[in-house]
Parts: sequence; C-alpha cells; structure tokens
Amino acid sequence: MTSPYVDEIQEMNLAYLLLAQRLLNHDRAEAMFRLKIDDEMADLLVSLNAQQLSRLAGINQLLCHFGPESAAQLRQVADNPRDQGLAHFHSSLLMASRSQAPQGGGHVG
Repeated sequence: MTSPYVDEIQEMNLAYLLLAQRLLNHDRAEAMFRLKIDDEMADLLVSLNAQQLSRLAGINQLLCHFGPESAAQLRQVADNPRDQGLAHFHSSLLMASRSQAPQGGGHVG
C-alpha cells in the first residue's frame, strides 16, 4: 500500500536536492554549514546530473530530516523569549550548535 504522501515527499526531495546544489555552487562553505554536510557529500551533491537527481528524489523517504538533537533545539528556537531584533541571530546560533558529525549512509542532510 502506497502512502498518499509519497508524491509530496518526492517533490520535497527534488526541491531539497536542487536547493542544495544551488547553495553549494553559490558558496560552498556556507552551504556545507547550513546543510550540515561534509566535503564528500558536497562533492557528491554537486556532481549529480538531472537524471540522477530525479532518481534520487523519487524514493519514498525524505532525504532531509531532523537529527536526534533537533527537538530540543527547535523547542529553544520556537520558545525564544528574546526580542525580535536578536531572535533571528540567536536562532541561527542554536541551530548551528548542532553537531557536525560526518554524514554517512543514505543521509543527505
């Protein structure tokens, strides 16, 4: 039985992959930081052609996902009592504190 969300997952995967490629081509270091990926994954992502992107996006699992430490960080960002002027900066710092462990397996971001 196929989930009714498979088409949406596949669309999101393609959008994520295309965004990752654009970010990496624009500013590799910043993209790697924002995507939480290493050099090997960055090289792989920028090397994918349209057919490979389509094939990869066509799986029924999300390529981007929250890590095990994400819930606490998202809660801190969502419940941030700081004023609006510093909220964006503080949120960026909280999300950047996520560990930079090497990516492996089928995890893209």
